[in-house]
Amino acid sequence: MKPKKIMQIEKKNIMQTYNRFNLIADYGKGCYIYGKDGNKYLDFLGGIATCSVGHGNKEVAKAICEQAKKLINITNLYYTEPQVILAEKLSKLSGLKKCFFCNSGAEANEAAVKLAKKISGKKKFIAFKHSFHGRTSSSLALTWKEKYKKPFEPLGLEVVFVEYDNVKALEKAISNDIAAVIIEPIQGEAGIIVPSKGYLKKIEEICKKNKILLIIDEIQSGNGKTGKFFAYLYENVKPDIVTLAKGLANGVPIGVCISDLDFDKGEHASTFGGNNLSCSAANATIDYILKNKLMENAVKVGNYFMEKLNGLKKKYKIIKKVKGKGLMVGVELNKNKAKEITEKCLEKGLIINNATEDILRFLPPLIVGKKEVDESIEILEEVL
Repeated sequence: MKPKKIMQIEKKNIMQTYNRFNLIADYGKGCYIYGKDGNKYLDFLGGIATCSVGHGNKEVAKAICEQAKKLINITNLYYTEPQVILAEKLSKLSGLKKCFFCNSGAEANEAAVKLAKKISGKKKFIAFKHSFHGRTSSSLALTWKEKYKKPFEPLGLEVVFVEYDNVKALEKAISNDIAAVIIEPIQGEAGIIVPSKGYLKKIEEICKKNKILLIIDEIQSGNGKTGKFFAYLYENVKPDIVTLAKGLANGVPIGVCISDLDFDKGEHASTFGGNNLSCSAANATIDYILKNKLMENAVKVGNYFMEKLNGLKKKYKIIKKVKGKGLMVGVELNKNKAKEITEKCLEKGLIINNATEDILRFLPPLIVGKKEVDESIEILEEVL
C-alpha cells in the first residue's frame, strides 16, 4: 500500500488520539527502523521503552513463533507452563512472591489500586506531581497532568498530589485514610526526572512507619533500563506492590502486578492476561537480557551517551541540563523547541521523543552500543 493511502485510511478509520510523526514503519533490525519510504532510522526511543532487546530479535521471534504454533491462549481457567516460568523469574528478580498478569502498564496499576484498597481497607492515595501512571480510570486519577483528566472526571479515586523528591511534602500529606503511596523511581513521561539519592528509601521508611502500602511503578524504568532489572533495587527498597510492563516482552503486550499480598479468587481477572504467547516472549526477553549482560551494557553505554550529550551542552547554549540513569536519558532545553528538534532529527534519520515542550527523551534498546551513540550525537549536533 502506498504511503499516502495508508495515511488517508488512518485518518478515516482510526480514532485520532495520536499526533503521528511523518514515518510509516515497515520493519526493524536491532537499533534501526526501516520505513516505507526506503529510509533507515536509528531508533533511540525503542517504542517508548517497549523494545528492550532490539527490533527483529531472533531469539524472541523464535520463542513467539514456536509458541504460536502450539497454543496462544487458553485463559487462566487452566494451568500453563510459560506463565508459571515467567512468574517464578519475576519473583526472583523482584524479591516479591506473587504475580497478577495483564496486558499493559495501565492495567497493572489498576490491579495495584484494587489490591491496595482490599488489603488496607482504605480508599485514598498519594501520588506525585508530574507523575504518569496510565489512561484508564484509576491510573488516570493517579496521573498528574490535568489536560489528560479533565474531560473524563469524576474518575472515582481520591488522590492527593505532592511534590516529587521532597520528603517533607509527603510527610505533610500523610493521614489515617491513606491506602497507598504510588511512585515512579524515575519519572519518565515528565522528561526523565531522577530523584536525589536515598529518596526512595526515605519514602519506604515513611510508608512503613505510618502503615501505608508502597506501590512502585516500574513500567518505564524496569526491565533493566537503568542498569538493574528494577530501579528500586539501587536503594535496597522492598515495595509492597510493584508494577511492570513496556519492555518485558520486547513489544508484545504484557503487564504484571507483583506483590507478597494477594487477591481472593474472583476478585480480579484478565482474559488475555498471562497468555502463552506474551509469556513466552517475556521469558525469551528476560533470558536474552541476563545472558548477554544487557543491564551492565545499559550502565556503560548510558554513561557514555550522557558524557557525549554533556559535550554538546558545552557547545550549544540551548541545552540546559543532561539527566538520566542507564538508558533512560533526558535533555532539558532553555527553549520550548523539543518538538521542533524531534521532527528535524526524524528528517535526518534519528528517532527521539519530545517528552515535554522543553525536554528531549531518549530510551534506546538495551543492545545499543557506542557506535550507535556516536551516530545519534552526530545527527543531534547537526540539528542543533
